[in-house]
Amino acid sequence: MVHLVLGIFDNPVNGLWVFLSIGAVALFAVFLPTVTFFDKQQKEREAFYKAETIRRVAEASGEGAKAALELLKTQSHMESQKKREGMKIGGLICIAVGVGSVIFMRAMMGSEPDAPYLAGLIPALVGVAMLVYVYALSGHDEY
Repeated sequence: MVHLVLGIFDNPVNGLWVFLSIGAVALFAVFLPTVTFFDKQQKEREAFYKAETIRRVAEASGEGAKAALELLKTQSHMESQKKREGMKIGGLICIAVGVGSVIFMRAMMGSEPDAPYLAGLIPALVGVAMLVYVYALSGHDEY
């Protein structure tokens, strides 16, 4: 029985397979759920503290309620601005990846009659769509 279990390591390919299997199980069954759990706990705790702070400020006085509403507006504006900036950066990165892919595949293909290098236009057009959304279609918060 022991020979059957330990015999799997006699072949180097089997040993590599066992090593990678253990690594995959450790990554997907232990590490990622643990990190996700702690990340969600931290976000929940931050939301609780923020809500508690705003509640205390609002209960303090009439001016406190105005200050709490102003704080909420400011935070909402900053979150939407951060999201738009992320979309801008993502769009520019997609355009750069698409153009780089077109250039690279064109150089690799040479003068082939087929044009598979045009597949690089897919990420570039995704980037263009992201930038069009940010600049033309998204509602801009005026503060």
